[in-house]
Amino acid sequence: MIILTVQNLQKAFGTDEVLKDVTLTLQNGQRMGLVGVNGCGKTTLLRILSGQLHYDGGSFSLSKGLRLGYLEQQCTVKEGNTVLQELEDVFLPVQEMEKKLRRMEEDMALVQDQKTLEKLGADYERLQARFEEGDGYSWPSLIQGALLGMGFPREQWNQDASTLSGGELTRLCLARLLLQKPDLLLLDEPTNHLDLNALSWLEKYLTGYKGAVIVVSHDRYFLDRVCTNMTEILLGVSEQYEGNYSRYMELRTERFEARMKAYELQQAEIERQEKVIAKLRSFNREKSIRRAESRQKVLDKIERLDRPMEEKQVHFSFGVNRKTGEDVLAVKDFEKSYDGRKLFDHVDLKMYAGDRIALIGRNGIGKSTFLKCLIGEETPDWGAARWGANVDLGYYDQQQKTLHGDKTVLREVWDDFVRLDQTQVRSALGLFLFTGEDVFSPVSTLSGGEKGRVALTKLMLRRDNVLLLDEPTNHLDMDSREVLEDALEDFPGTILAVSHDRYFINRFANKVAVMGEHGIEMFQGNYDDYMMMLEKRRAGQEDEEEFRGMTRTEAGKEKRRQRMAKEQLKVLKNAVKEAENRVLLCEEAVAEHESVMADPATYADPAGAEAASRKYQELKNALAAAYTAWEEAEEALAEAED
Repeated sequence: MIILTVQNLQKAFGTDEVLKDVTLTLQNGQRMGLVGVNGCGKTTLLRILSGQLHYDGGSFSLSKGLRLGYLEQQCTVKEGNTVLQELEDVFLPVQEMEKKLRRMEEDMALVQDQKTLEKLGADYERLQARFEEGDGYSWPSLIQGALLGMGFPREQWNQDASTLSGGELTRLCLARLLLQKPDLLLLDEPTNHLDLNALSWLEKYLTGYKGAVIVVSHDRYFLDRVCTNMTEILLGVSEQYEGNYSRYMELRTERFEARMKAYELQQAEIERQEKVIAKLRSFNREKSIRRAESRQKVLDKIERLDRPMEEKQVHFSFGVNRKTGEDVLAVKDFEKSYDGRKLFDHVDLKMYAGDRIALIGRNGIGKSTFLKCLIGEETPDWGAARWGANVDLGYYDQQQKTLHGDKTVLREVWDDFVRLDQTQVRSALGLFLFTGEDVFSPVSTLSGGEKGRVALTKLMLRRDNVLLLDEPTNHLDMDSREVLEDALEDFPGTILAVSHDRYFINRFANKVAVMGEHGIEMFQGNYDDYMMMLEKRRAGQEDEEEFRGMTRTEAGKEKRRQRMAKEQLKVLKNAVKEAENRVLLCEEAVAEHESVMADPATYADPAGAEAASRKYQELKNALAAAYTAWEEAEEALAEAED
């Protein structure tokens, strides 16, 4: 059932026409990813759909009675509420119902009149049904699951909600919204400030969500796992695609190439026709001129295709001035605390030439601090780091604190590379879409994504052979992330990157370093390889739990017994399948021969009739035997499974 229809929606801010023609439909149960470059109007569209912003043209309609929930990037909480109370307030109507049910129970215990009792009983049943539908029995456990899933430990539940950090506040508001279970969820960057555990919890929650979802996110891994369809806003116009993010990227490329081919073919045909018309007119004869005019009329009526356009894309690559030695970095026994709270200790890390390490771990564990210790911006409380020979170190700061707000974009880059002339600096900035007067914009006026592109420009020009990257994909749109990943794939140096972007980790990493309070554990491969190894480890732990208390010999015998039992089950299942297929073949043969027996011509020859009857009996006997074999195979399988 379609619950949302948007038709030719338009919105402008002054002379800036953000949405020109947005059209989409959303069915109940669908989870739509809304994508496009930064500033294309994704948040504007969500604010229009939520009723917070007026639109200039077009229309949209929601199903009657539809309950809509909107997660903004800036969230608020009720003054005086604790973290737990903020979520308990979601279930205030249910709590009131429970109180009313208790009062009705007391009233029914005192009523003597049968009719009054029956009426009270009917009212009680109706209220009880509403109570159950509103999660009346399960709401405390739902709150606990949401808080733990969003990364709030129990000791934080009684904290004043207004004292939470920006990231914690976003997570609390997201948990509150999910518990309200609206029919349509509008989520604006819900994965911001979530660590990997919280991301995994949110993905599982949304994939099982019964309502519909529209989500704006730059997390491509999240969009792959959650979304059933995608809508792209490109140059103010929308286009809808079936499938997740990866499928959208395939279809987007196919559509663009098909449109470009159609455009080029039409342009070639127009050019050919114009040459023919010019040639006919050059003959300067009445008949030729009439033919030329006729062709011109046909040409004028052609509906000319516009050249397919895409947003401008960043294009760059990382090079190096020299190679490092084989040993790039050795960290021994790092330890760091802040205000008496220990972030990490006993951290060891070895990095070799060509390593591409993704450093992951829960929020607040100290990953960014660890990088700052490596570059000398912070000092560890204990331990040492030794860099190898010929290391040229490049650092990308997610907060862009190294940029100067009072400088222009051009001056910010040029001051660090004084040996380059203005043309060379502007050419480098042009690769990152800073063209024309853009280079004279003050850094303080830039968006997060624009500041990130300035920092990447400087990093590219440095040509360092070891890159330390702190959340490099934050604030970048998806196309820019893809280009960054392509550039890092071709980078001949060594990389250590802190990132929550699992898609990014899959693209660049050959090792995953998981940081905990008491050290780093290293895994070979990318993020998916890491998750696969975790699954194998969990399976191994389950096996250990199952065989706990047994000697090694006893455990080995039990494992062999279970393996043989599994193999036997496989043989029995195949036997059932074969027996079932045999029954189907026998039934088809009997049915086919019954048509022969029903044909009067069969009985014209007594000998032929006798042979047909004999064969019919043989087929029926074979069918009976097949049924018996099937039953015996099913019984054997049932006994083995018990």
